[in-house]
Amino acid sequence: MNANKNGTRTEWVDPDDAPELTDAFFEHADEYVGRTLVRRGRPAGTHKTLTTIRFDDDVLSAFRATGKGWQTRMNDALKDWLKTHSPEAVPST
Repeated sequence: MNANKNGTRTEWVDPDDAPELTDAFFEHADEYVGRTLVRRGRPAGTHKTLTTIRFDDDVLSAFRATGKGWQTRMNDALKDWLKTHSPEAVPST
């Protein structure tokens, strides 16, 4: 019964010997969720600009009601409009 008693020992490591965790360490660290590497922001090579714009409630509600991807559909609708209209011809208010 005492035969394995000496076989279970592990070498003690002093936790004070660990390197200091600095801000630079965390800035360069990779973030994972489970085994998946988290990439922040838009993928490289996409040409979209973050902006703030106001729409009428009914227009916004109609696009949101279409579900996930409504912003892409709104962008596509505006692109289609530009194919037949000149932005310069639209009167500014």
